[in-house]
Amino acid sequence: MPVPAQRKVARDNCEAPLAACAELLESEVHEHRFVGLAIMRHQFERARAEERERISDLYLKKRADVNNWDLVDASAPYLLADRVRQVPRKLLDPLLSSSSIWDRRIAMLATFSLVREGELAETLRAAKRLLADEHDLIHKATGWMLREVGKRDVEALRGFLSEHASRMPRTALRYAIERLPKEERQRWMRAE
Repeated sequence: MPVPAQRKVARDNCEAPLAACAELLESEVHEHRFVGLAIMRHQFERARAEERERISDLYLKKRADVNNWDLVDASAPYLLADRVRQVPRKLLDPLLSSSSIWDRRIAMLATFSLVREGELAETLRAAKRLLADEHDLIHKATGWMLREVGKRDVEALRGFLSEHASRMPRTALRYAIERLPKEERQRWMRAE
């Protein structure tokens, strides 16, 4: 089932109980998990603080079932938005240290909500923690979030690159500098 159809199923069932979302997340079928997360996202966007906490708690409890890049990307920046604002290090540090690639990607993407608000420090800190990560999906997520930092504050991105470009995985670096002028991108790619 194509993603637009999955999103429609989620919209049509956005009043489903949270227990039903938990069941969907436990499914072996990827599309079921996507729909469960999309329902949770709809509910999160409309919920009061207490219900948002319950949704975030369920997400973190079931995060082992959020086991593909598209599932992480469609959920972490939204379902953890409040939590990352309230207790960033308590949330992010265990995820960044996890052996699970999905936990590390969840941590990196969770900072997107902060970046959207112009708060860049936790994204830069997470990116620094993930510099030595060996997985390409982490390199892509890190580069993407650094590019988002650069959209809000190009000097913050340049400061990070000045310190770390020579050690960054090339995929992360390419993603991070994507919106910079061509000559500057070429300079960063030659950084040693």
